[in-house]
Amino acid sequence: MSRLQGKRTLITGGTSGIGLETARQFLAEGARVVVTGNDPERVAHAQFELGKEVLVLRADSASVDEQRHLAQSVADHYGELDAAFLNAGVSVWMPIEQWTEQMFDRSFDINVKGPYFLIQALLPVFANPASIVLNTSINAHVGAAHSSVYAATKAAFLNLSKTLSGELLESGIRVNAVSPGPIDTPLYDKLGIPDAYREQVNKDIVATIPYGRFGTPEEVAKAVMYLASDESKWTAGSEIIVDGGRTLNR
Repeated sequence: MSRLQGKRTLITGGTSGIGLETARQFLAEGARVVVTGNDPERVAHAQFELGKEVLVLRADSASVDEQRHLAQSVADHYGELDAAFLNAGVSVWMPIEQWTEQMFDRSFDINVKGPYFLIQALLPVFANPASIVLNTSINAHVGAAHSSVYAATKAAFLNLSKTLSGELLESGIRVNAVSPGPIDTPLYDKLGIPDAYREQVNKDIVATIPYGRFGTPEEVAKAVMYLASDESKWTAGSEIIVDGGRTLNR
């Protein structure tokens, strides 16, 4: 297969879950891949999993300085960049009463601020044409309890796929979004749900999905592949929802 043959690509948050699976699929389709992560163990695992030809970098998505350094590293490695999948993010669900200003800022820094300034720093690096894919969420559309901050970050990120498309198209850069529903990834292990309640929480989530199960990273990666490839060259400012019908219930 060669849908991405020779394309120079970047995947942030590429050391686990959707990002790691997308890296696997990009490689299988002939792409050159740089991935980032912030956890040293996952960075090491991804390097082993993806092979020595893949550049795996540690970068904190919340740090604007580190995002600018990442952009320079990509420029040094590739010269130009054909596609970027901005996937790094956190999902913190809590009642509004429990949020602090510091926690609020951290979520926005990781999910919105860092990626925004990464795009800015990559502007001189992007080839013409090029593709940016943003990993948003169906929570940008649905009003799930305890998701107020997470959903707000994803709604902001989703809107960038439209506003930046209008701004960057003249430079040959397309911006689109993929919005997953509940996916079986390590992200759900970070929600702070006690093990005793995890099974019930899973059942409650599945009950909201007409397809009757969680999605898989592979299924999301297929949508990312399309948006990153030349197959979608007339697609800009669009969103692909991959949610097993979850948003049909909103």
